[in-house]
Amino acid sequence: AKAQAGGMLLALLGWVSSCVTTFVPLWKNLNLDLNELEVWNMGLWQVCITQEEGAVECQAHSSFLALPPELRISRLLMCVSNGLGLLGCLLAALGLDSWRACEDKPGQKQRLLLAGGAVLGTAGITTLVPVSWVAYNTVLDFWDETVPDIVPRWEFGEATFLGWFAGAFLAASGLLLACSARSTSSATPPAPACRQLPTPRGPGGGHHPHPKIADLVI
Repeated sequence: AKAQAGGMLLALLGWVSSCVTTFVPLWKNLNLDLNELEVWNMGLWQVCITQEEGAVECQAHSSFLALPPELRISRLLMCVSNGLGLLGCLLAALGLDSWRACEDKPGQKQRLLLAGGAVLGTAGITTLVPVSWVAYNTVLDFWDETVPDIVPRWEFGEATFLGWFAGAFLAASGLLLACSARSTSSATPPAPACRQLPTPRGPGGGHHPHPKIADLVI
């Protein structure tokens, strides 16, 4: 029960973090040397400029096809991850021991828990892949020697680290829930077989005769 509760808590944290990572424009940060009062932030959907006074101006990407390949594929993978995370949470919740549904069908609850764990693990992978891909390309561009030193370089944004945590939480929750389902099935004792009660026998080994109603009347 504790493993299932911990798995569901990690699953919810991972799913919420994955959704936040998908939509916040904090995948990359850029500080301009010529104007240090502005900070540029890029996400999968828009680019924002933060002024020193706190004003934020955001603009959506002009075209999906004009984006770099890693951003285009990251959009798709992160949306898939959000859907898989929600589906995995629902399946795992139905398979929990504390859930009243399907109590008379423990095998079905075990299958739901295993399916939820597998879906959550897949959601974790589909979160880690795009975040790591964007981070890898950011490192390559930052250390690209063909670009002059005066050109500003993009760096990791906060959403990159949040995405790594989200993917790790989802993958860990899927593993916990799948293991708890297997341990629950192995610990469940088999149902006892029906046995017929022994028939009482008399002193001579025979059956006790049923007393007649007339013999009971005084």
